[in-house]
Amino acid sequence: MQLTPAVQKYVLHWGEMGTRWGTNRTVAQIQALLYLSPEPLRADQLCELLSVARSNVSTSVRELQSYGLVRMTHLLGDRRDYFESIHDVWDLFRVIIEQRKRRELNPTLSMLRVCSEEVEQEKNTDAVTKERIHNMLNFFETTSSWYDDIRDIPTSTLTKIMKLGKRITNFVKK
Repeated sequence: MQLTPAVQKYVLHWGEMGTRWGTNRTVAQIQALLYLSPEPLRADQLCELLSVARSNVSTSVRELQSYGLVRMTHLLGDRRDYFESIHDVWDLFRVIIEQRKRRELNPTLSMLRVCSEEVEQEKNTDAVTKERIHNMLNFFETTSSWYDDIRDIPTSTLTKIMKLGKRITNFVKK
């Protein structure tokens, strides 16, 4: 795999975005590199291409495997481990969203349910505050339910829905 200027820009940017999304830079860069690579790569190749330590690559690859974004594979006649990313962008998107839902949305939803119940029992909490907690809970429940509804929609259908964009809004307004 060659790190052309465009590939390098993509990988570096993905690393920057990873840090903004709460992921280690190297983890995001490895995922980007494996996504772009036409063939599976070995850990030593990742080390060389990204100029990072083997221990960093090993830890990052394990993290990506735990998320389901990267899988280990083998080549006939070669005992070494190779790694590849999910290559379908929609499948990649679904896995990332599922992981974020599991790690971020679900715990927040649980906390909001508890707070919503507890705040109703509190006599000293202002009615506006109670309403805002209930509104936030409603938003998170609606978002979670919406995700559950669309999670299994076939990619071809989901693509069509997204391309319809504003036309769906106009249809629903009628």
